[in-house]
Amino acid sequence: MNTSRRIFVFGLGAIGLFACTTGGGGTLGPRISSTPSDLQPVPNAGYDAWVAAFKARAAGQGISSGTLSAAFRGAGYLPGVVKRDRNQTEFSRTLEDYLAIAASDERVSKGRAAFARHRNTLSAIEAKYGVSAEIVAAVWGLESFYGERRGDVPVISSTSTLAFDGRRGVFFEKQLIAALKILQNGDVSAANMTGSWAGAMGHTQFIPTSYQAFAVDFTGDGRRDIWSADPSDALASTAAYLSRNGWTRGLKWGGEVGNGAPAGTAIQPQPGGPTFNVTSNFRAIKRYNNSDNYAIGVGHLADRIGGAGPIRGSFPPDADGLTKADRVSLQTKLTARGFDTDGTDGVIGPNSRKAISAYQSSVGLPATGDPSLDLLRRLG
Repeated sequence: MNTSRRIFVFGLGAIGLFACTTGGGGTLGPRISSTPSDLQPVPNAGYDAWVAAFKARAAGQGISSGTLSAAFRGAGYLPGVVKRDRNQTEFSRTLEDYLAIAASDERVSKGRAAFARHRNTLSAIEAKYGVSAEIVAAVWGLESFYGERRGDVPVISSTSTLAFDGRRGVFFEKQLIAALKILQNGDVSAANMTGSWAGAMGHTQFIPTSYQAFAVDFTGDGRRDIWSADPSDALASTAAYLSRNGWTRGLKWGGEVGNGAPAGTAIQPQPGGPTFNVTSNFRAIKRYNNSDNYAIGVGHLADRIGGAGPIRGSFPPDADGLTKADRVSLQTKLTARGFDTDGTDGVIGPNSRKAISAYQSSVGLPATGDPSLDLLRRLG
């Protein structure tokens, strides 16, 4: 993954940051609801000693005592951050599953509504930076569900916890220093500097060093505020990022072959699935997140926000022999029997597997949680 902006890997084609549960249990965006108990500070003498030593190093890098005092007031060791960092599971999701989440009906409809609300701002951003307004909106949709899931973990606590933990200590100490410089600059208060559990911040989830490099004050109020309810600075910062990473004004990202795709390099991310022609702007999107699935997800969601229809090509059955229609049917039948899959998007994630296991146990079968054609037939 491109660690100039991202920090870690999540379920959606390398996508960092997002941890929102979808119907089938996929992930796409940090929740902003209640903070889990393990993301609350707990006493830790080792962490306290590390912070004391760190403050001396930070002072040597130009961080004032006032900034350090304000930043660490109320900050503390977050055990849940360490647990999440150590327990990340890297796995590949098929493009079909990825798009079922990234360009779900809900994400498309919310995206069109958000685009309509912020049309003037997005148009002004496109005029200034040359990045398609729909692309900017799509990044916003994937990163934080259009601002609904920006993350509420204090960044000073999360980055200092990870710097102290040491697994990636050098990297996270660099992020912590950058976060302190952001506070010292007056862009945001320590109390309002929140984000994902690993320190990605705001509507489009910038890590602190990327904020320093690319964030802009689009509203002209003297602050580069990517955290507030107003997404203007965050959206403009995303456009600035893409613009400075190779985006070409007026060029499409690509598209499905046979469905209005521009000339470009042909790729087939999922064997047996649709083929896409992609341009240099596809590669610019990958600078934001170095994943083909992510870049296609952004591009396709942008097209859908702009009024285009779904992917026309078909995808092959999965490793269990199930088509998407089969998986949707399986989820629907399980839910109807009282084994709730928390949605019927055709993505077999943790919620669906839990429901399958519960059903299997109820009828005396081994509780494997694995979907199958036999299971679908058994459900009738």
